[in-house]
Amino acid sequence: YQPGPLSEKTLPDTFVVQISVLYKVPVTYSIVSGDGKGYFIIDSSTGIVRTRKNLKLEDFPVIFNVRATDSSNPSIFNDVSVNVEVIDENDFPPVFPSSLLEESLEENLPATQIVQLKAEDSDTGRNGFLTYGILSGDELKFRIDEATGILYSTASFDYEEEPTEYQVVIYAEDDGIPEKKRGYCTVVIKILD
Repeated sequence: YQPGPLSEKTLPDTFVVQISVLYKVPVTYSIVSGDGKGYFIIDSSTGIVRTRKNLKLEDFPVIFNVRATDSSNPSIFNDVSVNVEVIDENDFPPVFPSSLLEESLEENLPATQIVQLKAEDSDTGRNGFLTYGILSGDELKFRIDEATGILYSTASFDYEEEPTEYQVVIYAEDDGIPEKKRGYCTVVIKILD
């Protein structure tokens, strides 16, 4: 049996899986091995497995064995393994060290690197894997490398003919389960004469 993964926030007494056998007389179900920390409990007559207490992510996956025993003859039984995985919830959004940055850029430069943005995410695995993007700002004048967080200009600026200040809102997004979370940072870019 491989039930769907449980969240690390699963509460005690949550349904996990129902074990069932094809057999002509009633059987008694029991967990016989593999659940050393006592996370699970099984109903001896229905075969329904439930959580017994809060789950600790670092203890999983757990593979435990359930035995179905002929209720009138204990020497007749069969065992099956149950593999339970627990997924790390996406607890934290990405955070930029500063929510507002000011950068200067000289006019008439070719496309150039302006600043590298780096957000932190306290989650592990894919919940902490970040990509970067531009939420708002002049997308024709700026781009961001989604993997590195480096913000680039895509054209040169003319101090006399164009705005001398731009605001670009950057987001960092994690690859979280069950939902992705974002953090934001505004970069104010001043064009120098």
